[in-house]
Amino acid sequence: MEFPKYNGNIHPDEWIKDIQKFYYIWKTTYKEFLRIAISLVDPTIKLPTEIRDTDELCNALKEDISFTIFKNTNKRILQTLKYIPERKGGNTSNFISNFRKLCYNAEINNIEEQKNYLYKSLPMNNFFSSEFFKKMKNVNSVNELIKKFEDIIVDEENLITNNSVVALKHVATGKYLSSIKNLCYETESKSQLVFVGSSEPDPDSLWKVLHDEELLATHNKTSINLQHFKSNMLLATSISYDSWTCRYSYHKSPSTKHTEVNCSGNQPNWNFKLSKLENHQGYLKSNDIIKLSTKKLYDNNGQYTLNGQVEFLRSHDIQFTIGNDAFQEVICHNERLGGNDEWCIELIKQA
Repeated sequence: MEFPKYNGNIHPDEWIKDIQKFYYIWKTTYKEFLRIAISLVDPTIKLPTEIRDTDELCNALKEDISFTIFKNTNKRILQTLKYIPERKGGNTSNFISNFRKLCYNAEINNIEEQKNYLYKSLPMNNFFSSEFFKKMKNVNSVNELIKKFEDIIVDEENLITNNSVVALKHVATGKYLSSIKNLCYETESKSQLVFVGSSEPDPDSLWKVLHDEELLATHNKTSINLQHFKSNMLLATSISYDSWTCRYSYHKSPSTKHTEVNCSGNQPNWNFKLSKLENHQGYLKSNDIIKLSTKKLYDNNGQYTLNGQVEFLRSHDIQFTIGNDAFQEVICHNERLGGNDEWCIELIKQA
């Protein structure tokens, strides 16, 4: 077994602990052990002529310029350290281990200084910025610092981002918002139908969230589109034009005659409102209970409205049929809101 040598590229405290293992294993005299330890120091590092124990040896190594260079090098590495989310190939455990090791080597023990380095390593977006300062406000220990960091990472992994694939479960019935490629309504728009179907997510109930890729989806501020994953058609409402009356009107749902919801080439803006705002940072994330709404550009008289009339996405137990098959209706409405207007958004795959 070979003794580890000291050349200034390891923290003196760590090196002393390493060589002490040999002393305990070999049961040699302390004087002989100290002599061997001193001989393992690189000759370019000048030591005092008399060293009486390992504490004096360690202090002498720390006073050499090589230790200053070692600490400064580790500080510079800390400044360039970048956290890569696991979905992009990163490893949080390895990152934290590396971060703590660099702080140790650089002798950065002040918790506020450690916070600063950790913050600078994060991807620069609104979520990390706001969550980091909120969660780290009263942190005063390394263990608490790492625990809060892990909490932020878990929350970030559940965010609904641009191009995320999701499923929308109707809370009241437990069934998922669905569409079937090329299966269309037999009346009104005759566009691809929308319904709530399976009690488990399946390929027909997957949707891609589309919004400004520079932003995270934020409640009451971000408009999103929902693109059916299999057909690439957008969740929408649609209008018809009556040349006889010169009026526009929205297509009616097959059973209740509310506003029909379909999958078409239109690009409506859907806004989402969180059902419960307590202790929520406002970003859309997996398992949030939300209400989805859009605006009708024309009123019931077919007249253009400047601000638009808000209608909410709803399902209920009422069904309609196409051939021999029955489907649970999905509509948009402007009536009083209730449990039938709540949807649980579940993250299937983050972009």
